Amino acid sequence: MSTEETKPTKSRNPENYTFLDTESLDRFTTDTGKILPRKYTGLTPMQQRKVSKLIKKSRHMQLAL
Repeated sequence: MSTEETKPTKSRNPENYTFLDTESLDRFTTDTGKILPRKYTGLTPMQQRKVSKLIKKSRHMQLAL
């Protein structure tokens, strides 16, 4: 067994994000931590809902602000 830890590749598709991808989720928040609306993110409604839930879960786990 290898001791090298494998990292999954970062996808640019918001549907593949997890709440641990804080760097990726930062693109969808303002400097003050508010979630950007679809008008500015350009996401579909389903993607926007998923990203919003992931951001809120990340906040709850105290991974992101």
